Amino acid sequence: MPEGHTTHRLAGAHERCYGGSPVAVSSPQGRFAAAAGKLDGRVLQRAEAHGKHLFHVYSPDLVVHVHLGLYGSFTDATLPVQPPQGQVRMRLVGFTHWTDLRGPAACELLTGTEVDAVRARLGPDPLRRDADPDRAWARISRSRAPLATLLMNQAVVAGIGNIYRAELLFRHRLDPLQPGCELREDQWSALWSDLVELMHDGVRRGRIDTVGPEHDPVAMGRPPRQDRHGGEVYVYRRAGAPCLVCATDVVTARHAGRNLYWCPHCQRRPVV
Repeated sequence: MPEGHTTHRLAGAHERCYGGSPVAVSSPQGRFAAAAGKLDGRVLQRAEAHGKHLFHVYSPDLVVHVHLGLYGSFTDATLPVQPPQGQVRMRLVGFTHWTDLRGPAACELLTGTEVDAVRARLGPDPLRRDADPDRAWARISRSRAPLATLLMNQAVVAGIGNIYRAELLFRHRLDPLQPGCELREDQWSALWSDLVELMHDGVRRGRIDTVGPEHDPVAMGRPPRQDRHGGEVYVYRRAGAPCLVCATDVVTARHAGRNLYWCPHCQRRPVV
């Protein structure tokens, strides 16, 4: 599932291609046809993201809400438009570009009030200027749930996925199973600041890189990581490989239906 930096990159790309101009909207698959008919020819005012949710705003009460889920994807190209390939839920055609959406978990037309309801269910997004990290801290500080659970809860922090979770906890040497209520407020402040920086870097690069310069391939004399997710990381999908810091084998386990990765040496909980 795409993490928050991907959704924000999509919002930026769609606003650059279509923002401020009339857009031809259709649904070759047919499942979005009624909504597309209400939007076709209207001006796309802006595109924005909140966590993993994308919003195309045509007017205060005509907003397309997209959540890609596990299988959704956008494909973009310059004109001329090509015949639809596969099950295209929504197609946008502008003056210079066209975009197809396939396989999303959600693609729906909402009113402004309904958009507010969606956003009210989400925690602060580190990539948004209106983010309030104190909202997340209020929930984390009184919860006995593991940090690994809390960070993936979109109602606590919006936009974190499996990669950012694993890497953030490693970078701060935190045991993924430590209860949230055991985290100190200064630790949370450091986590949030780091997350903001990492995710903005992800928006710029289009991939997730989390290793410090002292651990990059050139500095360590190791080959670059080969993985379809791209990016240099410390623990994500590195189970059985040596930790880049201490050389202990990275471990993995299923946690709440997802794979969790960590270094058992670097991320040991201190003995109190």
